[in-house]
Amino acid sequence: MSEGTQPIVGIIGMGDMGRMYAKRLKAGGVESIYVCDKPESYASLKQEFEGTGIIPLANGHQVSRISDFIIYSVEAAALPHVVKEYGPSTKIGAVVAGQTSVKAPEKDAFEKYLPPDVGITSVHSLHGPSVTTEGQPLIIIHHRGSQSNVKMVEDIFRSFKSRYVYLSYEEHDSVTANTQAVTHAAFLSMGTAWRNSASYPWETARYVSGVEVVKVNITLRIYAAKWHVYAGLALLNPDAQIQIQQYAKSATELFKLMVENKKQELEDRVWEAREKVFGWKRDQEPEPSSSSDPHTHSKSAAGTGIETGIRDPILLSEDILDQFSLGSKPQESTNSTTTTSTPNSHLSLLAMVDCWSKLGIRPYEHLAVAGTPVFMLWIGVAEYLFRQPALLSSAIQAALSDRIHRPDDIEFVVAARGWSECVSFGNFDLYKRRFEETSNFFSPRFEEATKLGGRMIKAIQDLQAGKRTAGQPNIQ
Repeated sequence: MSEGTQPIVGIIGMGDMGRMYAKRLKAGGVESIYVCDKPESYASLKQEFEGTGIIPLANGHQVSRISDFIIYSVEAAALPHVVKEYGPSTKIGAVVAGQTSVKAPEKDAFEKYLPPDVGITSVHSLHGPSVTTEGQPLIIIHHRGSQSNVKMVEDIFRSFKSRYVYLSYEEHDSVTANTQAVTHAAFLSMGTAWRNSASYPWETARYVSGVEVVKVNITLRIYAAKWHVYAGLALLNPDAQIQIQQYAKSATELFKLMVENKKQELEDRVWEAREKVFGWKRDQEPEPSSSSDPHTHSKSAAGTGIETGIRDPILLSEDILDQFSLGSKPQESTNSTTTTSTPNSHLSLLAMVDCWSKLGIRPYEHLAVAGTPVFMLWIGVAEYLFRQPALLSSAIQAALSDRIHRPDDIEFVVAARGWSECVSFGNFDLYKRRFEETSNFFSPRFEEATKLGGRMIKAIQDLQAGKRTAGQPNIQ
């Protein structure tokens, strides 16, 4: 490629993310984009992109031979096979990237099957295909080749207006495991528990306000996505496997303390987890400032050496969360002055923080690296519960004495152990079947959950930016 010539971009794999990349790069001014998918999709791709300037080719060999920058946008489990097939055809001097959420298999496949005269500067957009790229983290991993390749990748994605984050392959997988593995396990388990109990959570008075709205909405958003988005991280990232196993163990052990009514042991364990993960002493009421948290000034994300800077608390509030609902509050509570639902053990969140504590993980420190709005919801809902001593004490008391939620807690523990066993088997077909059984159960409410989630994220973004104004109307 001569100096001043715009690079030709090739995309192998035209799923949701491949299509998003092709369309947004084209809209951003990339002149030449060649794409391909499975051979049987060639005719339909030609018809779909006719007249758009995005040019489908018959296979990855043709894309690899002509392109200066090649993105493999395929499922993590399939990536090694696809790179083995098309990698040897890569153009001399080209740069190759993979848009996968798990980088260890990608690194191995690139090193094994790409010619030695090919550069490797990989990427990963930390958001889904329907989310705006502007302001979102775009991971850039420069692994092999000239440093000028990084500049080329930056220039290609300039129109995305994303926030570039520079990591190694190992740092990437550590960050994604620490921020997503346990949260995915928690919300996947919640969904499976509700399916097994054959109840939609928004149809009961127990799940209509506050933190419950966030829990239900995140669960629905996860199950509305493609199963392989989560399977790759869980089954192919060794760090994630360890965390998912510990999450099931944490849920089981906490539940045993609940049913055995071992109050002191349960209290000590929960408050200890609070201090280890968030840095707040027992019964300490943190000031609404990051300066009160000794962990917020940590200069690097644990285990990665990644600069994170100073963290402000996410500060979700009941006032914010009560704007949203996936169901209707019962008539008898309409005139009540309180908006708090029946006290709940929040076992899923207790286990989440307990798991991080046992493994020495403080995932909120990665906010500067992977701080997408959805990720802020995931971490923020745990911070919301643990930040308020009175609310956390109420959850502990409910764990010991409440019988209304006990059947749900039983289903949840069973579900968490089931997901842990599924991951330990390393079987993608089993993961897919387990995921889709629950996804089909919730599918009638996906559209509503997506709309609600977008409004919720916007409200939280406005709060973070100090833009929220008093008297904002309720959103139903």
